[in-house]
Amino acid sequence: MQSRRSSSSSWAAVVVLLVCATPSRALAQACCAGGSVITPARLALHEDALVGLQQKAGSVLGTYDLGSNYRPQPPGVTELDFEQDLFAALRVLPRGQVALLVPLLETRRSSPLLDSHGGGSQFGGGVGDVNVSGRYDFTVAGQSRYVPGIALLVGLTMPTGRTPESSTPPLLSNATGIGAFQLNAALALEQTFGPWLLDASGIVAKRTDHEGETPGTQVTLLAAGAYVFDNDAALALAASYALEGDATSSGSDVPYSARRVTTLTLSGLWPVSDAWKLLGGFYLNPPVTSLGNNQPAAAGITYTLIRSWS
Repeated sequence: MQSRRSSSSSWAAVVVLLVCATPSRALAQACCAGGSVITPARLALHEDALVGLQQKAGSVLGTYDLGSNYRPQPPGVTELDFEQDLFAALRVLPRGQVALLVPLLETRRSSPLLDSHGGGSQFGGGVGDVNVSGRYDFTVAGQSRYVPGIALLVGLTMPTGRTPESSTPPLLSNATGIGAFQLNAALALEQTFGPWLLDASGIVAKRTDHEGETPGTQVTLLAAGAYVFDNDAALALAASYALEGDATSSGSDVPYSARRVTTLTLSGLWPVSDAWKLLGGFYLNPPVTSLGNNQPAAAGITYTLIRSWS
């Protein structure tokens, strides 16, 4: 969804998903397995809690400039990003859940301008910005032909990571946080159609002031579809579009600070057992002009292991 250093991931606000309470196995199967492959942490009908580890590895391909033109990385300039997300979810109401996510971030950056010998690289990392979140489902997907599953999500990201201003290496490789609190709120709609699950979500995020500057409101729109097989394995394709308005400083807009980016994600789920799930995926900010603005473009892989309890 965006640069890891400049804004926290909107998925952190939706790490908790709904409790599936449909009367039919076919509907519950599409609801639970399909939802899990779209967002890693999802409690199925018989599950009360889970813990998981999600690992990401990605590479920056280039940048969308201020005119929304895609520019590849200059020769000799590289960035590799790694992330390990530790998360846990707990059901606190029949349709209510809470969750905690702790990210660990590492970055390797290289630039020919780093030293006088024509090249160099730096590696750093640490704990990122911790997120707590909750979700309540007013209706559940598949219970009605005409009314979809409707859920409200809220989350708070705390500035526990190291800010770029506190980073000492010239390439800021050990910066892991945004230095501000971020409040997230989302509305999620889901519906099942046989083995298919369709999801549409809108997420709004607002950050507090940092270093005399307040970032603009961030809005993310997400659409996803998942197909569930008879053994509860699932495949999903998701697309998101995130945009952020100009930041403000001393009551005035900061010119050219607005950002936007498009992300495509293909993911799959394999049920190792009733208690263990294995997920994998590929994400891409398409390196195409007009699909982003003032934002890096990256591609990478993710894989996740989840243990749940009933």
